[in-house]
Amino acid sequence: MTAYKEPGFQDRIAVATRARESAIARLKTRPATDPAQLVAKAKKAREREAALAARLAAIAEARLQAKAEKLAKQIAQDVPAPTEAERKAIRDARYAARKARTSSH
Repeated sequence: MTAYKEPGFQDRIAVATRARESAIARLKTRPATDPAQLVAKAKKAREREAALAARLAAIAEARLQAKAEKLAKQIAQDVPAPTEAERKAIRDARYAARKARTSSH
């Protein structure tokens, strides 16, 4: 049985050259992209981006509207805004509830 011979520098260069030539040959045999397809693809991408921006703007608007309604309701009911300590207590309670839900699984 012959021992394994580690490939030398020249061998690695030859393998890399063949791989590069093979990749170039595959690229050359590939058909050229139709410019009309590129334009259509770019148009679809712009439409998707515009739709996403519109959805995000609608979500942000809805959040602002909800916050404004909540503040208006508080003002109408003459309910004082929660203090920093009250906000912290509410946040801590939410955290504890979330922690309890995740630890039970």
